Amino acid sequence: MAKMTLSCIAFAGLLCVSSLLFASEQPIELDTETGGIKGTLTTPAGASKTPVVVIISGSGPTDRDGNTPAPSGRNDSLKLLAAALESQGIASVRYDKRGVAGSVKAARQESDLRIEDYVQDASSWAVKLAADARFSGVVILGHSEGSLIGMLAAQSSPVRGFISIAGPAEKAAVILRRQLQGRLPPDLVERNEAILSTLEAGRTSGDVPSALMALYRPSVQPYLISWFKYSPAQELTKLTAPCLIVQGSTDIQVDVSAAQALHSARKECELKVIPGMNHVLKMVAADRGKQVASYGDPTLPLAPELTKALEQFFSAVPVRLPSGN
Repeated sequence: MAKMTLSCIAFAGLLCVSSLLFASEQPIELDTETGGIKGTLTTPAGASKTPVVVIISGSGPTDRDGNTPAPSGRNDSLKLLAAALESQGIASVRYDKRGVAGSVKAARQESDLRIEDYVQDASSWAVKLAADARFSGVVILGHSEGSLIGMLAAQSSPVRGFISIAGPAEKAAVILRRQLQGRLPPDLVERNEAILSTLEAGRTSGDVPSALMALYRPSVQPYLISWFKYSPAQELTKLTAPCLIVQGSTDIQVDVSAAQALHSARKECELKVIPGMNHVLKMVAADRGKQVASYGDPTLPLAPELTKALEQFFSAVPVRLPSGN
């Protein structure tokens, strides 16, 4: 299947049609106490005992394909990622997080949601797939905020490897503080810092100004508290499985320095900085207009160097069965 898909890229026509005919995607579901979490299983045609990758999307209402319900449209970054893995003979499961898209019925009340719920879901996917006789081993891949969720899940899951793509290295509160610097009116700067500091200390904050309510509404504060306590760089040091850290140089959401910090925290991880790759895994120049447009353009292909980095990682990690098994 890998050769046929590569032929599809290189030569237009019949080979490409044949490749699509043999592609295999099917629905898959994880049962939880609050409802089913819906996903898509992509498997290489004709292959047996393949590695399988659990793909975890980023923050907010990002769905299994890497899209958010924004007016700009789809970018299909994670759908393209699954296809790239399939072209290398690697299966994958990408899923809608609880409360998002097909998994909306599995949502908790916002006041009851914690980041550990997402971690448990990712870990449960890994356990489910590790017990599936079709697969030789499980690798967790997290994109953006999904990187932290993935590395937390990998600490207690039967995984053979971990991949972070565009993952932050600092605590979320530190990043939020930096993002808000210089953007708040003077009368809100002190109040914002007081609220952030309270949440970092593990306590909820009352009397939130209306201008900050979208960020710190009472119902979301317990989730923020649960999220703010984790340092991705520190959590990565707790992993023992082989890992790959990937970062694009034109990412306007996560800087290359974050990948370098993750690598410094655990030097055994391989670091791959991809020149010209942005946050949605496409080759886009460091131009604000082009960057924004790429978030709604599914026709832009995945960065080729990302596919190569994944291929090299899976060639080195003992997750495939020896040939003939």
